[in-house]
Amino acid sequence: MSYAEAVEKIWPELQWIEDEDMRTKTRRAWELGFERSPLEPDDLAEMPFTLHVANCPVSFLAHKRLVVHLALECAKKIEEFMGKAMPVHRDTLIAGAILADVGKLLEYEKEGGELRQSRRGKYLRHPFTGVSLAQEAGLSDAVCHIVAAHAGEGNLIKRSPEAFIVHHADFMTYEPLVKGMDT
Repeated sequence: MSYAEAVEKIWPELQWIEDEDMRTKTRRAWELGFERSPLEPDDLAEMPFTLHVANCPVSFLAHKRLVVHLALECAKKIEEFMGKAMPVHRDTLIAGAILADVGKLLEYEKEGGELRQSRRGKYLRHPFTGVSLAQEAGLSDAVCHIVAAHAGEGNLIKRSPEAFIVHHADFMTYEPLVKGMDT
């Protein structure tokens, strides 16, 4: 199976992007990531979505797909209740959410079956490498902005509405695992 086919399989949400050019470029960014990564598409369903939680019970792919779904549902509610007061460009939002962690393909590596941060990852976290992949694939600055701003690095800049949505969808499903209360 080619990387293009694998990306289509693991990311059915690509079909939510109405703009065909943006959909193709979003898929291409993931293809570029896999071409340069020691990870394979099948690894995403097995590997933890974060290295900051010991024995993380949620896979990378489950978390990332959840973030895309949450982001879209948030956008729908924002449109319903706020209308034109805060417009959200859905294709940009979906592409950015799908690509938010594409850079982890370059930040992570496997050694002896164990996942760890790569040498590159120690120098360049996934928002940086993700933007590089997205730019190389020809995606807009608005999509690249979401990738750049979705993590803590984005706290230093002014986020677009789409970047805020992706950031919060990501962190509301990450921080409780890392910083949450023991019950």
